Amino acid sequence: MTVKPKALRGAREGDPPAGRPPGILLLPALVGLAFLVLPLVGLLVRAPWSTLGTRLMQPQVLDALRLSLVTATLATGLCVLFGVPLAWTLARVRFPGVRLVRALVTVPLVLPPVVGGVALLLVLGRRGLVGGWLDSAFGITFPFTTAGVVLAETFVAMPFLVISVEGALRGADLRYEEAAATLGAGRWTVFRRVTLPLVAPGVAAGAVLCWARALGEFGATITFAGNFPGRTQTMPLAVYLALETDPQAAIVLSLVLLAVSVVVLAALRGRWMDASK
Repeated sequence: MTVKPKALRGAREGDPPAGRPPGILLLPALVGLAFLVLPLVGLLVRAPWSTLGTRLMQPQVLDALRLSLVTATLATGLCVLFGVPLAWTLARVRFPGVRLVRALVTVPLVLPPVVGGVALLLVLGRRGLVGGWLDSAFGITFPFTTAGVVLAETFVAMPFLVISVEGALRGADLRYEEAAATLGAGRWTVFRRVTLPLVAPGVAAGAVLCWARALGEFGATITFAGNFPGRTQTMPLAVYLALETDPQAAIVLSLVLLAVSVVVLAALRGRWMDASK
């Protein structure tokens, strides 16, 4: 029989070991915490609380907020539509070059967003590889339009959903799918009735992350779609513009984005805690 040390008998399974941390680690930890928290505290302290409601009701603020919510939601829908099948392919299909494809899917995570915007222009611009054909054949143009905002946000946000769903698929119990197939269910039925319910938490978490990332997208949007009020000026772009003309409005817009981030973290907290056990 294994006897646990007395100091650990009262600790729950998975809890970190009790004890006083060494000072050489505690000091830089506190500095790192202050570095991350103080800018947020400064934002809250300098916020114009007395005129917050009035500033939020300004037409340009409402237009940027409405456009951000609409485009982020549409981009999330595209991420789910294309990202879930892509994640399933990466998790369940073995083909030559799967590692390369997986690496390419995650490139937007580390690629500077401005570079992503330039890449989108080269492909979907009026003289791009695909955009030129779309413009000449169908009269469809994406740059500097609201649709361009959606595409830019989709490009930078989709990897979050693919990674989340692929991880959920790899952790799912295949016996349920095998049992359904044994009972005569077709592949589409198994995917729709068994696989999707199994990975639904992963899809939901990935969709929330996608939505938050799309809402905060700046670089690819301003490069590919521009900064036109009411058409392509989302919340981050409005913050950038307001810093030059009305810093108080920039703080108000930043507070809205901060509140969204907190809500997203709160929504995903339970999933993170479960994953860490």
